[in-house]
Order: sequence, then structure tokens, then C-alpha cells
Amino acid sequence: MPSLCVFGAGAIGGLLAARLEAAGTPVAIVVRGAHRAAIETSGLTLLSGEERLVTHPRVVADPAALGPQDFVFLTLKAHSIAPALPALAPLIGPGTTIVAGVNGIPWWYCAGLSAPFTDRIVRAVDPEGALWHALPPAQTLGCIVYPAAEIEAPGVIRHVYGDRFSLGEPDGSRSARAGTLSALLIAAGLKAPVRPRIRDELWVKLWGNMAFNPVSALTTATLDVIIADADTRPLVRAMMLEGQAVAERLGIRFAIDVDARIAGAAEVGQHRTSMLQDLEQGRPLEIEALLGAVVEMAEWVEVPTPLCRAVLGLVRQRVRMRHT
Repeated sequence: MPSLCVFGAGAIGGLLAARLEAAGTPVAIVVRGAHRAAIETSGLTLLSGEERLVTHPRVVADPAALGPQDFVFLTLKAHSIAPALPALAPLIGPGTTIVAGVNGIPWWYCAGLSAPFTDRIVRAVDPEGALWHALPPAQTLGCIVYPAAEIEAPGVIRHVYGDRFSLGEPDGSRSARAGTLSALLIAAGLKAPVRPRIRDELWVKLWGNMAFNPVSALTTATLDVIIADADTRPLVRAMMLEGQAVAERLGIRFAIDVDARIAGAAEVGQHRTSMLQDLEQGRPLEIEALLGAVVEMAEWVEVPTPLCRAVLGLVRQRVRMRHT
């Protein structure tokens, strides 16, 4: 049985750990504070519909106690990865697969792309290239996270919806490691397709997040209100079209059109986006991974993105004003 660690066992990490542990795959989780104390005392509780599942994964505060792992799931917010690099280092050996379950454009995005983008650093998410060097793209497996979950109380995860974790190699190959991890996730009751074009799927998810999330942070509106409103719906749609133009210049193929993507988001209903929740709770925002990187890449391919750039500037200013 491969060794598997979930680093950042918050809502999504806790969901993963609980499902894997319940299916007989031993999991170690790196977690601290009240969440860790509660799990050590009473186990990790997952609430999903009428189901109440209690598991007892191994809990550590210091990753050095584990040593190099076969798989390390990163379920952190994008801006939290760089500060975590020293803690991650003991978990990563030459044979470790890093599973990047992060939102937005990831640090590994340009690994193996054709010229002129080959191995280019996305400065919005990795300003100094520290992630690229500490978390080598050759050891990284892309992961698109679809479930929504939240920490209801320390040690208690509420699963809201979704069960798919799409996997894919940056180079598009169908690797043994992707197959192994997919099988473990499927055995845990999750959907884990292995995609040959993981970036296409990454962009379909990002497509909505790059618009809905920042507009929600500026307006404090829930997803259903943003989509129904005569002022904000045209804005998010136009931002998404700007993003699509950038992605297509980078070789991305969209399997659906913009209105179908918006309709899919509308089905979620009265949802407060993760960025709005972070803003309300005084936490850092994932604005650079979700929108800053898109604006940066637009410059690479010389695609104008006036609305995305304007909204990015407004959210950055909103963050600055929060600290004055």
C-alpha cells in the first residue's frame, strides 16, 4: 500500500482523508491547532447528507515525523503554498508524487508546453520561482477539485456537494502513478478520471472562478444574485470571454460555451464563493491564482483583457483597504 499524506487537511483535505481511510487506505494528515486536537481526541467526522462517518487517520503537526511519502496531496489555498514549503520538504523525496489540488493557474502550468511558453514561470502565483524548484513539475500530478466542503466545527467536515477529483499529467501521458491514485480514489467512492488534457478541464473550472469570485468579493453578492442581476451577469460573461480568448491562444479547447458554463454555475444556487468567505473572515484572497495569472498570461499572447484587468485592480485595492 503506498504511503499517502494530505497536507492542509481542512475541508477538502479532510474529505479526502476520511474517504480514503474509510476505504482501507491509510492516510496521514498534517494539521494543527483546534482542528488537530479535535481529530486526535474524537476522530475525523465527515457529514455528507444523512451519512455520518468517523475515521481515525494518523495526525501529525510536524511532517518530519513522516518522512518522504509516495503521494502528497496539497489541498492548500494557492497563496499558502510558498509559506508551507519548509514544512513540505521532509515529505518530498525523489519518488514522491505531488498531487496539486489547488484552485486557479498552478505553478506547474507551463511544464512541457511548446515554445515560446516552455517551462515559463507564472509570476502571479510563483514570483521567485520557489514553487517550481521545491515542487518539481516532473513529480507533480494535476488535480481538479470539484467537491465543496466546509469545516463545520473542529474535527468535523460538512460535505456540501460533488465527488470528482480529475487527475492528469502535465505532459498528457497516462502514467502508472496516475492510475494508482485514481484506483485508490475510486475505491474510496470518489470519481477520479485521468485526463490526457488536464489543462482543458482546469480552464473550464477557472473560467467561472476568475469572474464569479472577484465580482462576489466586490459586491458581497451570492452566485445566484450575480448571475440573475442585469448589471453583473454581463460583466462576468464578458470577463469569461476575455479569459477564453487567452486560453485558446494557449492551445486550450473548451468543450462547452460560455452560456452553458454560466448555466452550470447557476445550478449551484445561493452560494457564497470561497473568495467572498475569505474576505468576510479576514483571510488572504486567491485573487492572483484565479485572475492575476490570467491577466499575466494575456500579456504573453497579446490578448486585451480590459475588464479582467479592471476587476483585478479593484479587488487588489479592496484587499489593501481592508488593512488600512
